[in-house]
Amino acid sequence: MQASKFEGNSFRLMLLTLMVLQNSATVLVGRYTRSSVPKEEMFIVGNFVLTTEFTKLILSAMLEQYTGNSIIESIKVHVFARPLDFLKISIPAILYLVQNTLLYVALSNLSAPLFQVTYQGKLLTTALVSVVLLNRRYNMKQWICLTTLGFGVAAVVLGETKAKDDAPQELNDQNMIVGLIAVSISCLSSALAGVYFEKVLKKVSNDDDSTIPPPSLWMRNVQLAFFSVVVAYLKRLGSDDEDNLLPFFHGFNNAVWILVACQAGGGLLVAAVIKYADNVLKGLATGVAVVVSTICSMILFDTPLTLQFTAGAAVILTSVYGFSNDFPCLKKPSPDSETEMKPMLPR
Repeated sequence: MQASKFEGNSFRLMLLTLMVLQNSATVLVGRYTRSSVPKEEMFIVGNFVLTTEFTKLILSAMLEQYTGNSIIESIKVHVFARPLDFLKISIPAILYLVQNTLLYVALSNLSAPLFQVTYQGKLLTTALVSVVLLNRRYNMKQWICLTTLGFGVAAVVLGETKAKDDAPQELNDQNMIVGLIAVSISCLSSALAGVYFEKVLKKVSNDDDSTIPPPSLWMRNVQLAFFSVVVAYLKRLGSDDEDNLLPFFHGFNNAVWILVACQAGGGLLVAAVIKYADNVLKGLATGVAVVVSTICSMILFDTPLTLQFTAGAAVILTSVYGFSNDFPCLKKPSPDSETEMKPMLPR
């Protein structure tokens, strides 16, 4: 009964709505924090990531305790008693750290709409990684959607390149090549981490001691956040960057703390989406967030939109929707279909 409660279309739609709000807020607030202050007053990305992951660790531990599981007992059972199971969570932790670090490199060099649209490439990388790691199968419509997604991203990038030539000098200070490389690596890291974490969350343990219950969603988040904090801290210790001489919370204004809350809460939300739906719902939510953040960016940052950008964004959004859902004009697939993806929105 409890499982069915979290598997219905209404629950998935609620997750989709929350993901859209979180994605839009993160991009807009993140873009504001990187463009509203001089470079010397910006927060240090490494310190920001460390703060976010530590916040996520505390929130996950609180949720584990709140849901009726003693956090101390959970640590004994799922960390000290099963160290190998615990250590395998270090892989997505490192990948998420790479993704989150590069995300702010991209936001510093790309406009909010361009970042959101090009970041849709992670749907393609997620699909390809899912085929390899989860043995998923996709139908012809879904592969066509992935192909048109690539063309849409290309159209947007080319349109933005032309627009940038006529942009004011302050926009030309941004390095679009650096931003696009950061987005590309971030897409791949996101796909690898998300699919691997989904496999861990949904895989039944093969341990000999079957009396040990599997770790809860929040305990997995505790493990993930712990490794993320450790890796981020070691990265900071091993860096000889002069930024380390500044106070740890240098540049942390109110907007940055709001961004910390968005990122930490978003990390827990993503885990819930992966657990009760899958990574494609993430892609659909991000696609819808493109429209929301683009409209808000036009209002808040006076971001100009070209016809080519708009057309490319429309192609991308259509591809994202078509990949995860049936178009109304198409016949529903057979219930016995082996294709992994299923419609996400209630009918």
